Amino acid sequence: MNDALTRAHRHEWARVVAFLARRFGDLDIAEEAAAEAFAAAVEKWPADGIPPNPGAWLTTTAQRKAIDRIRRESKRDHKQREAHAVYAEPPASPDVIPDERLRLIFTCCHPALAMEARVALTLRMVGGLTVPEIARAFLVQETAMGQRITRAKAKIKAARIPYRVPSEDDLPARVSGVLAVLFLVFNEGYLATGPGTDPIRHDLTASAIELTRMLLALMPDDGEVAGLLALMLLTEARRTARVSATGELVTLASQDRSAWDRTLILEGQRLVRARIATGVPPGRYQILAAVNAVHTSALDARATNWSQIVALYDQLVRLDASPVVALNRAIAVAELDGPAVALAAVDRLGPALDGYHAFHATRADLLRRLGRGSDARDAYDRAITLAGNSAETAYLTRRRGELA
Repeated sequence: MNDALTRAHRHEWARVVAFLARRFGDLDIAEEAAAEAFAAAVEKWPADGIPPNPGAWLTTTAQRKAIDRIRRESKRDHKQREAHAVYAEPPASPDVIPDERLRLIFTCCHPALAMEARVALTLRMVGGLTVPEIARAFLVQETAMGQRITRAKAKIKAARIPYRVPSEDDLPARVSGVLAVLFLVFNEGYLATGPGTDPIRHDLTASAIELTRMLLALMPDDGEVAGLLALMLLTEARRTARVSATGELVTLASQDRSAWDRTLILEGQRLVRARIATGVPPGRYQILAAVNAVHTSALDARATNWSQIVALYDQLVRLDASPVVALNRAIAVAELDGPAVALAAVDRLGPALDGYHAFHATRADLLRRLGRGSDARDAYDRAITLAGNSAETAYLTRRRGELA
């Protein structure tokens, strides 16, 4: 598909798929019909021009494709009758969620599915991420992620889980899945992993921030919603300083802090302080936001309060003892207690994180600081092989080349 069309109408893909899934109760039909509609758009729009209402064109075309497929399948007579009634049905009521994209995410994050399954499925349907992008986000093989999404679809079909907009009472049971989706969409934009894509996908980070703002307006007393928004803002504030003019990743310590967006930093830090003032024990996103608040408070890298950052990661480990959290804690420990202490902690994570490029990049940097050039070169080689971001690959390649 034409790349420009794909990006311009990414949200339309999500809307069309979720709409058809609700109408026909079948994700496979929904995705295939949407794909056919977008393929038709790629063929027709360059010649005929983009229609005045692209979303309506895609929806109508996709519905017709779905009806054609249902007609061809004699065992789905009841769905054919349902399909004929689609055009007469009124659109779904906005209910308590005013934005359609956010409504779709809540609809897809059904608590009957396991958390990882609902997040992966929603990233595919609503976030518009590809299976390889989702697999990299979960640190699993593409085939395993494809099977996970297929099983989630099968469970929806077998259990007859309804595609309906949730009521206000449904929101608390679904918000954790919604937050996970928004966080992973933001992360894909923050450090894009797709081949041939820009190293930073501002379209994804901006969309995730916009939706999280809406979610905070919807659930203003939820600390984790506020924490996630603060985390996104404090991270997005550094965007323009993260990639050099030559297309190479610039590490936090080397970034030009005068290029950071002070407006976003002040807003994010206000959210962090407001949550601390409540006295309520923070959740995962609030702690991560606090870590970023410490980073953005330092005038330069040397002024960073690494002791406070390690303490925050200690708190986070008690909530989320994942290997990735332990890796990030070890990076902070290296600044506080030295690379030798950190390397011992990092090496213990090898069995869990061998397929994760950041693990090998971290080892490479620690080995370099310890003067172990040969071992560092091997670690850089492994990190470069696994890295999917062009700016990060350029940075790692240069660092490897600087080894004696």
